[in-house]
Amino acid sequence: MTTPMGAGRHAGTERRRTRVQDAITTAIRDGTPLTTPAIARAAGVDRTFLYRHRDLLDHLHTTSRSAAPFGGADVTTASLRADLANANARAARLAARVTQLEEALSRRLGEKAWAESGLGDSAGVAELKTTITHLEQHNAELARQMEEREAELEAAPAANRQLTRALNHQG
Repeated sequence: MTTPMGAGRHAGTERRRTRVQDAITTAIRDGTPLTTPAIARAAGVDRTFLYRHRDLLDHLHTTSRSAAPFGGADVTTASLRADLANANARAARLAARVTQLEEALSRRLGEKAWAESGLGDSAGVAELKTTITHLEQHNAELARQMEEREAELEAAPAANRQLTRALNHQG
């Protein structure tokens, strides 16, 4: 099921792809340079768009090799270096993304293995921990009440003696 946002993004990508193909056709017809920067500029897209869509980049390279030299100029060293720098930057971004995804996958697999092993906190263990905490609090309250009762019991004989003396002095 495609969302409206996904459909819009797909339509935008298709429009840019069409503009790139039209720019390649126009460059062949006009004899203008068939380089990645020139085609990207003519199509109004970023060069990385061409690098993300390998079929367009391969079409551009195939066309540039088979087309007659444009105005007698060959591919320059500077344009080749720019393409290489872009490819290296893309490779570095992809390597960083792969590392990020591997770490996330490792974390999730570890959590799943821990849960399946029975060693991790399950719902039953969490419930037992809650019950233990509640019982410990109840136990502490009962211990406090018992100390109060013991204090009252210790004070009772002294109170009885005082009452007995008071009665003996009156009678």
